[in-house]
Amino acid sequence: MPRIVHCRVDGKDVEGLDFAPWPGELGQRIFNEVGKPAWQRWLAHQTMLINEHRLSPRDPAARAFLAAEMEKFLFGGGAEKPPGYVPEA
Repeated sequence: MPRIVHCRVDGKDVEGLDFAPWPGELGQRIFNEVGKPAWQRWLAHQTMLINEHRLSPRDPAARAFLAAEMEKFLFGGGAEKPPGYVPEA
């Protein structure tokens, strides 16, 4: 039976994540307050950020940037797309 959470992003009860996807307090907060659909949208947004900003996940500055963007996306009312971003047709 899936775990149900009240998703802060979607504002409704949805299936919760299977495990904390990030270390520490932020990961636990995501586990407790974010549903699978919102997390999947974050992963797509994160991929776009990595590609558009040409980030290396090994770079500590890039990881810090992504963590800040993740908090904005999941808890701060959304995150912006990079300037000049044009989605593929």
